[in-house]
Amino acid sequence: MKPMFSGVQQIGRALMLPIAVLPVAGLLLRLGQPDLLNLAPMAAAGDAIFSNLGLLFAIGVAVGLARENHGAAGLASVVGYLVATKGAEVLIGVPPDVLVGLTGQAHDLAAAAFKAHELAKLSVPAGIVSGLIAGGLYNRFSNIELPSYLAFFGGRRFVPIASGVVGLALAGLFGWGWPVLEHGMDVLSRWVLGSGDVGLFAYGVLNRLLIITGLHHVINNIAWFLLGDYHGVTGDLKRFYAGDPSAGAFMSGFFPVIMFGLPAACLAMYHAARDDQRRAVAGLLLSMALTAFLTGVTEPIEFTFVFLAPVLFGLHALLTGLAMVLMDVFNVKLGFSFSAGLFDYVLGYNRATHPLLLLPIGLAYFGIYYGLFRYFISKFDLKTPGRELNDAVTTPDTALLAPGNRARALVAALGGAANLSSVDACTTRLRLVVVSPQRVDEAALKSLGARGTVRPSAKELQVILGPIADQVAGEMRAVLRAGASEGAAPAQLLAALGGAANVSDVQQASTRLCFTVRDDAAVMDKALDALGARGVARPNSKRVHVLIGPKASDMLAALRDLMPAAKG
Repeated sequence: MKPMFSGVQQIGRALMLPIAVLPVAGLLLRLGQPDLLNLAPMAAAGDAIFSNLGLLFAIGVAVGLARENHGAAGLASVVGYLVATKGAEVLIGVPPDVLVGLTGQAHDLAAAAFKAHELAKLSVPAGIVSGLIAGGLYNRFSNIELPSYLAFFGGRRFVPIASGVVGLALAGLFGWGWPVLEHGMDVLSRWVLGSGDVGLFAYGVLNRLLIITGLHHVINNIAWFLLGDYHGVTGDLKRFYAGDPSAGAFMSGFFPVIMFGLPAACLAMYHAARDDQRRAVAGLLLSMALTAFLTGVTEPIEFTFVFLAPVLFGLHALLTGLAMVLMDVFNVKLGFSFSAGLFDYVLGYNRATHPLLLLPIGLAYFGIYYGLFRYFISKFDLKTPGRELNDAVTTPDTALLAPGNRARALVAALGGAANLSSVDACTTRLRLVVVSPQRVDEAALKSLGARGTVRPSAKELQVILGPIADQVAGEMRAVLRAGASEGAAPAQLLAALGGAANVSDVQQASTRLCFTVRDDAAVMDKALDALGARGVARPNSKRVHVLIGPKASDMLAALRDLMPAAKG
């Protein structure tokens, strides 16, 4: 069961790469319309992305699944996708009534138009399948060795070839099996859309509940790219941008929750914080609230209470389902290219139905969320930010978390480079595979800005960082590729000692560095052990000696650059 769960999680993560392209497509398509900039080339550029989503999903999913996100998997997915779709286009049968009375070129054009129209419904599923196949083939065969007379086609060059062969099988499946596939998609669409408010409520609740595991991307792709049919365009999101007046039901309900409800939750947590901690949590909560309101990225907020207050998270999921129903009852149809934030609301305003009704519904949701959070936090003394009794809310050290240092500090907190088998990311979370979960220092991760952690299995770990997750993952992979380089050590060592603010003095004694720390409890022993120092000694509660070796002087200089207060 766990391998299957892990595999579905990988798929959900991979789906986020092509979805990240959609905001650009939506922006170009919307700004190019006659009621805005009236630039036909710009609108056509945005439409080109939506028209080729299948190809984008093939590339994005393959690269997302492949080891090291290698581009060779993306090339293989293109080969597989083109072979599958073009082969299927030849095999799809055209109903006789479509060609009645047509001859010659008109007959051929009508047949080609019918096939293209039908295949358009299949483009995203075909792209996802092609990407899954190419990513899997890359991981399995990228190092394959062939006989000497075929050696040129070995290794990574073999993957596009294999993908093309599998694409032929998909062409047969899609082409000859098209009537069955079309019927299945039609039945699914009719069942979900026909279930009305019940289906919308269930979708909203599941979407929030599954966010803990990252599997919400899977059901989102079904709703946004498969359901319904408007002149050959399928999916709630694509149909909305194609002008379907009935589209938007699976997107509208997120707007009152994300733009109003969750920012209200942040305000409630701020007001519920202890008086001496409000100033410390204000910046954190304001940042998360603005991120949700403007861009629609909500995970940093949700992971501040999902584990501390499961009841609140359950109410949050139910309220999301209710919002889906309310927006549908009032016939409010809103759409987005990425998420339900202010930017997408403004860009999709002129395409929306009754968009102004979002304001009274949103204000009502603001009051509901604020009231529920204040009540439950106070009633059950929930330890939301600013209410912790033992752990003061601290502002992470600026030098330590600068782009050049944060990845090294995170690697140290995760048990060192040797403890990381895989480093990936999706929208807001690092997705890691660790060798030894016991070596991960969750307190250190929190001090480095993590909003929370999720452990889908014994070896898998997800760290919620917010929108910077993908960038940080890239920096961490660079650190891992560099190995135990000298440049990585200072920031890692400082992080293991509790950060620059926790070190009051550092002196050199021959080949060792002698640190004086303010809070002994903040020193991360696991992280110190993972650094591979020649030795660590603790003469007393405030002193930590680290045996560096001949380069102790260089290390001291580098550390003092990161912690100017300790100079001299």
